[in-house]
Amino acid sequence: MPILLIAIILGIVEGVTEFLPVSSTGHLILATELLGFDAEKWAAFNVIIQLGASLAIVVLYWRTFWAVLEGLIKRNAMSWRFVRNILIAFLPSAILGFILIKHIEALLKNGVVVAIALILGGIASLVIERMVKRTDQVGVAEMPVTTAVGIGIAQCLAMIPGVSRSGATIMGALTLGVERRTAAEFSFFLAVPTMIGATTLELAKHHQEITAGAHGVGLGTVAVGFLVSFVVAIVVVRGFVHYISRHGFAPFAWYRIIVGIVALAWLTMR
Repeated sequence: MPILLIAIILGIVEGVTEFLPVSSTGHLILATELLGFDAEKWAAFNVIIQLGASLAIVVLYWRTFWAVLEGLIKRNAMSWRFVRNILIAFLPSAILGFILIKHIEALLKNGVVVAIALILGGIASLVIERMVKRTDQVGVAEMPVTTAVGIGIAQCLAMIPGVSRSGATIMGALTLGVERRTAAEFSFFLAVPTMIGATTLELAKHHQEITAGAHGVGLGTVAVGFLVSFVVAIVVVRGFVHYISRHGFAPFAWYRIIVGIVALAWLTMR
């Protein structure tokens, strides 16, 4: 299969799944397994293209980011609280991820872990959806610090591939009393510093390989996957926010369970 076609396929998978609570990393690992790719060869690529999907949030919510930037300059309290909450939620995974990076990378090669995490995450999502009560919508800036900390701790669970970063943060927010739409948008905003950090780390570790085009995965290949994930994510996020505001997360939970069971059966029988 041509390497650019592989980049396009993985870019589509990333763009579709990054902001849905179904685990983009898990889907990229399973896609790598299913298509017979070398998982180690594509590991850095898979992380870097996640930043492409995350930049879709900057485009879709540019008015929010611009308003926050203006507010920071004008020393607006709401803007400072917005940034405070995002940074506080970002710190737990940043610190833990730096400490456990080698263990996390080892898990990225294990499709069975992904399948099990998909199933357990789906079950947890169904339970949480039934338990949480409807609450009045509160914006990101209005969240108390303790809620931001709790969401940040929940995001750490996503270091296990298959858990889903968006799923962990959204479900964590729901259990802490955050309304659905705000929980999803907080997860979107939190993805920006998280993916910038992860991508910077991967580029620092693998820049020579990528620049030299080692294993055929060079800058051009990464750029294609990056662009595809960016465009696809823009389309998906628009529909996702509209859908979950009205229908909730149960369909995504059942999808996780079904995909996890099928993947586990396939991985154990092959």
